[in-house]
Amino acid sequence: MHEDGHGLLLGALVFLATAVIAVPIARRLGLSPIVGYILAGIAIGPSGIAVFDDPERIITVAEIGVVLLLFIIGLELQFSRLLALRRAIFGLGTAQLVFSGGAIAVLTHYAGNGFDWRASLVAGLALALSATSIALQLLEEKSGLTQPYGQRAFGVLLFQDMAIVPLLALLPLLAPSGHAESTFLESVRHVALIIGALVLIVAIGRYMLTPFFRILAHSGAREVMTAAALLVVLGAGTLMAAAGMSMALGAFLAGVLLSESNFRHELEANIDAFRGLLIALFFMGVGMSMNLDVVLANAPLLIAGTLLVTVVKAVSVWAVFRFSDGTRADAIRSASVLTPAGEFSFVLFPLALGLGLIDARQSDMLAACAAMTMLLGPPIALVGERLARRVDRRPASLPMDDFSDAKGSVLVVGFGRFGQIASQCLLAQGLDVTIIDNDVEMIQSAGRFGFRIYYGDGTRLDVLRAAGAERARVVAICVDRAETADRIVDIIRANMPDVRLHVRAYDRNHAVGLRARGVDYEIRETFESALAFGEATLRANGFDAATAQATIDDVRARDLERLLRQLAEGEDRGPLPLEPEPLMVPGRTARPLNPEAEDALKHETEFSS
Repeated sequence: MHEDGHGLLLGALVFLATAVIAVPIARRLGLSPIVGYILAGIAIGPSGIAVFDDPERIITVAEIGVVLLLFIIGLELQFSRLLALRRAIFGLGTAQLVFSGGAIAVLTHYAGNGFDWRASLVAGLALALSATSIALQLLEEKSGLTQPYGQRAFGVLLFQDMAIVPLLALLPLLAPSGHAESTFLESVRHVALIIGALVLIVAIGRYMLTPFFRILAHSGAREVMTAAALLVVLGAGTLMAAAGMSMALGAFLAGVLLSESNFRHELEANIDAFRGLLIALFFMGVGMSMNLDVVLANAPLLIAGTLLVTVVKAVSVWAVFRFSDGTRADAIRSASVLTPAGEFSFVLFPLALGLGLIDARQSDMLAACAAMTMLLGPPIALVGERLARRVDRRPASLPMDDFSDAKGSVLVVGFGRFGQIASQCLLAQGLDVTIIDNDVEMIQSAGRFGFRIYYGDGTRLDVLRAAGAERARVVAICVDRAETADRIVDIIRANMPDVRLHVRAYDRNHAVGLRARGVDYEIRETFESALAFGEATLRANGFDAATAQATIDDVRARDLERLLRQLAEGEDRGPLPLEPEPLMVPGRTARPLNPEAEDALKHETEFSS
């Protein structure tokens, strides 16, 4: 045991030293850290100096990093946003898997050596999956998860994580006679087990986790909160793994259930350090698992196959995203991050080998091809980003996040219809205003306003700081998407708590949520214009100016009173969609247009009283 302890310590030292050396070198060469980790894994694995001779063990442990990453992403997604992604999850996800898998299967069958239709189908389905860890890491590096293309790409990745279960059930059905191990009853039992696990996780997350963390918070011990966070993540992941799903999907679901919790940011901070280290270990494990003997012996075929698979996946993803109302630039970005083969391909190949669908040589070749697509992933993403910027046709004179001369006392984020009018009021009084927007066409056409608009993504902390958010008297958030505004508010409140925030609200639900986040001023984008419209209509009906103004003031006061009441109720019951309700009782009862409706109304009134 003493020797084993020294061996474990030596292995940890080698892992840390290799990571510390590899990442700066990769950065120096203009490559992603992921490439550095994979190359480092090759160097210290069985094909290199053989410090680690069991890469499968390393990958098994390191997959916890992917699990933690999905949990953190789940923390940033509310159910409403998840429902908004349903088209991307099931529509784009299905289309991507079918088109990419079919194209790769056909290519493998006709270009591969000895691949029958079963082996080709296995290759197509496995290689069509995308690497969740690599794609999410690439999206995080570029702040892509806050962009529409990143959210749609994430929906595809989420679908693929869910699709692994039917794929695992499909392989035994494809097996030659004598190898099939799955029966109809077993499949039914498997599905029931998955549904039961999902129901259990949802029930625990909805009714038990928040009180549980509240009790632990009163203890004042931060290490207990860290242990509890890991317990929740690994517990949810283990439960889903026991039901036959991926651990990452269980962790993601736990994160979504805690996304509305007051402890969200504490959980994220406690998990993040473990997540980064374990993801680095995962990529090194992928490098260790590459069999260089197979790669070198079949180098021309593998290189050609890897390039073809990458091109086929890129074209398929581009087509799916482009023909689903995506822009050309977003389709290119999505295609470039979804090309690496997924982690679950290393699960499907051994199962297919055991069922006799592929032989040992084919399994080694496909695994090597999958690993090589992972190695190509970050450079492909870099090329894709540069190509997407060209497609954007951004002018060379437009600085990318260059705020060297930005000194405004007010920072306006978003220069759409709302932001333009608000900015005119500020400029009319001679205020120094800094405006940022990420709409290139809007920036190009703004010269007639007589002031400069900077290109910048307001959901990035470094951009907000560079634009002078910490020095501004007021940060005015005028973006037209509620989730984007919420993201900016959360970033500023977490990093610049003293900054005064004025925020454009989408509707009443959003306004209540913004007040709960502690913004200094919010206004619904249609509220004041509707009041002005109502006042003009009163005047047109013969009411004098004083009466009309008094009525509008009364409606405004009643609305504020109701907003404060709904905010107080929300603190007790949690954020829920607010039902519309009148500000005052109507002066007369509404009369229906037919007797049947009259009777129904009378019956309803008697019942409610």
